[in-house]
Amino acid sequence: MPDGAAPPLTPQVTPTEIIHVDTRTIACDGGDGALGHPRVFLRIAGEQVMCPYCSRLYILNPGAGHASGH
Repeated sequence: MPDGAAPPLTPQVTPTEIIHVDTRTIACDGGDGALGHPRVFLRIAGEQVMCPYCSRLYILNPGAGHASGH
């Protein structure tokens, strides 16, 4: 698995929250302040990625994420 890539979605895991984003790299800390989890940076390779800690599902908005920015 490449660095920064999250594991593939597991069909039996239900997302705790679905978040639509405009960039392919996102940071997830689980929310809830101190009750969250360590901040992880996830890369959306296809159209979506799930956080391995909190099961938040991040979905890339249509037409977003095609820029080659840093």
